[in-house]
Amino acid sequence: MDIRELDRHALATMAAVTARIGPDQLRLPTPCADWTLHGLLRHQVSENLGFAAAAGGVTGDLRAWDQGTLGEDPHQAFLDSAAAMTSAFTEDVLDRPLQIREFGFFPGRVALGMHVLDCVVHGWDVAQAIGVAYDPDADLVQHSLKVAALIPAGAPSDDRPRTAFAPVVEIAVGSSGLERLLGLVGRRQAWRA
Repeated sequence: MDIRELDRHALATMAAVTARIGPDQLRLPTPCADWTLHGLLRHQVSENLGFAAAAGGVTGDLRAWDQGTLGEDPHQAFLDSAAAMTSAFTEDVLDRPLQIREFGFFPGRVALGMHVLDCVVHGWDVAQAIGVAYDPDADLVQHSLKVAALIPAGAPSDDRPRTAFAPVVEIAVGSSGLERLLGLVGRRQAWRA
């Protein structure tokens, strides 16, 4: 599958979950220990806009990764940022090096793979926070597993001051693909607020 199509699918999967958020739920805790649901959504909107800015050639300005706002309609803010993301990733961007946050430069194709992982995992985070089912398609999970396996494991250190996700947690033998993915990014399947 074309990585751009896979990314659109990841965004649509997450959008289906964000559509179910009620206004009274934005203060709920999430599996991302530092974020309420509002903070997590704002992060994902900012990420979508940051990836779009990177595809547009922005480098060296980390503020581009912190521009998201939710306004009066968080779901619409997510949809708008997703539209900006998908329109920015034209075919000519796929092989061009893009600066992704402070993590460095990656070909656009690789950056999109990182974004797919972000959407799949944060879609699960949102679903857990609001107590709804979440079952992303196998193609999203399999792609995300490949990307997650490349993320350095463990806690931040002097030579790696920030990591993309929490340290790996134990994954039981016979776990589903989604459970393995969640373990690789430091999520516990049995998370409860």
